[in-house]
Amino acid sequence: MRPVTTSRTSLPLWIIALIVFGVLAILGITIGLLVHFLAVEKMVYYYQGSFKVLDIPYNRNYERETSPENNYVSKILETKMVDAFQRSSIYRQYINSQVITLVPESNSMTAHIWLVFKASRSMKENTRRRIESILRDMLSDHSGSLTTEPNSLKLVEISKANAEKIINNRCGRRARMSATYDRVKGGSSAREGEWPWQASLKINGQHYCGASLISDRYLVTAAHCFQKTLNPKNYTISFGTRVTPPYMQHYVQRITIHEDYIPGEHHDDIAVVLLTEKVLFRNDVHRVCLPEATQVFPPGEGVVVTGWGALSYNGKYPELLQKAPVKIIDTNACNSWEAYNGLIQDTMLCAGYMEGNIDACQGDSGGPLVYPNSRNIWYLVGIVSWGVDCGKINKPGVYMRVTAYRNWIASKTGI
Repeated sequence: MRPVTTSRTSLPLWIIALIVFGVLAILGITIGLLVHFLAVEKMVYYYQGSFKVLDIPYNRNYERETSPENNYVSKILETKMVDAFQRSSIYRQYINSQVITLVPESNSMTAHIWLVFKASRSMKENTRRRIESILRDMLSDHSGSLTTEPNSLKLVEISKANAEKIINNRCGRRARMSATYDRVKGGSSAREGEWPWQASLKINGQHYCGASLISDRYLVTAAHCFQKTLNPKNYTISFGTRVTPPYMQHYVQRITIHEDYIPGEHHDDIAVVLLTEKVLFRNDVHRVCLPEATQVFPPGEGVVVTGWGALSYNGKYPELLQKAPVKIIDTNACNSWEAYNGLIQDTMLCAGYMEGNIDACQGDSGGPLVYPNSRNIWYLVGIVSWGVDCGKINKPGVYMRVTAYRNWIASKTGI
């Protein structure tokens, strides 16, 4: 009897080969992506650290973020850090390093620092060790004017959110931007987060003036912005690069005009605005630094004016915030007979160009004129106040000089 055989259909060899090839290809791609992600793909890591600076007599000014003493020591330490990392084997991974605060003690101080590096995940721990080693070597080098203690170094990784919070709580810092100023009349549109202290002061929802955020509840602006009404309920404040729709809108609780301001005149054209609620600082909205009353901004210094004012005299208004690089002009030159013929007081400051073109304009009033120091921290130098037309020859913009009103601002705000 013949055995019964059952016929089993099998897949053709070429289909089996194709399936095997497909599975292997998917496996290969998956492994390749994992290897790339772990070993090649660069992640950004943030660190917070501290170390001691020795033989420094106690001075509480080191603690104040805008003081010359703070800036002097911070600049030395930041330069040392940049040099150390850029000379190291991980210079390609280095992104940024800053001194955040200085805490003075009896005969020393603690410097708190903030660092940003990129590294592959597989090299993350190795990179952290290298950062620590480079910092220790830097602190061991006593060739400069400051003596630092290498054994006092502490370094921890922090989250991106905490890193941003640290920076956003400091004045005058901003997201890393291109150094070129691509205004305002004769400038160009600002990018998101480029001028995070710029605010729009609106009357009944319409942009009317600019303002500058100086704390989580206070702004400074021009007194003449309140000629229509002093009722806080008629005003709102918004931020960002567009005036409509309003971004992070806030309501006004109190308006304080300078006591010596006279409507229709130009002197003492300054006011402070108190908001009903705190502004929550973030990358694109936080405060500018106020200068010390003694700080000097000499003629010829490059400064930037920003605002949503007209692009030319009686011209169109822009949708996006505008910025313009201008220069501080010598007061004597600005007071010459062909310019303002003696109208510029010591409490005022001229900025722009005597040949005209680039200038603030209508709707920019109250807005900021800012200056970056050598650490790229931005200070409020002037408040847009008045001028003749916009960008006219021999008629540059006139600003309230913030250093002249620094004590007045402190008396009204506690800042």
